[in-house]
Amino acid sequence: MTILNVYNNNPLIDGRQSERAMLVRKGVQLLLHEMRHAVLPELPLASRRRADLVSLSEKGEIWIIEIKTSIEDFRVDRKWPDYRLHCDRLFFATHKDVPLDIFPEDCGLFLSDGYGAHMIREAPEHRLPPATRKSVTLNFSRTAAQRLMLAEWATGKDFTFSPRGEGDRPSINPGADDGGEEL
Repeated sequence: MTILNVYNNNPLIDGRQSERAMLVRKGVQLLLHEMRHAVLPELPLASRRRADLVSLSEKGEIWIIEIKTSIEDFRVDRKWPDYRLHCDRLFFATHKDVPLDIFPEDCGLFLSDGYGAHMIREAPEHRLPPATRKSVTLNFSRTAAQRLMLAEWATGKDFTFSPRGEGDRPSINPGADDGGEEL
């Protein structure tokens, strides 16, 4: 009898994040969605780093959000300055049990409770060079498309997109060809 399945059939679950980090992530994702950003978790970057969250605004602005769930988590991780090379704005996201004054002033800051988030501090803008912007945007879109395809294959459902009366904002309609309900 298998106790642990090392093969994860869900391409949307990475498995490396703590439950607390996933709650912070969910709250920030909800806020970014309300702000009309497209969001991808765990995006590999050209520097071989992996960003916790990358968002793409309607204007094409690229944000990276680094999630920290404890003082120790922040202190031992020194790779986050490299993320500036891949985004227009760099943020940290955390929860209420982490003191906010540990985070650098030259980065934005989100506070999340898992049900939503608040932007405590806006991140200063440092515009990407055009070639880097194109590279990150292509990586973002290709990764999103690949994950959607893998999710479709894993669920056996057909994910089609249809307008829902909000301009060009699509909705996912699993099983559209078999009378599935709109989500």
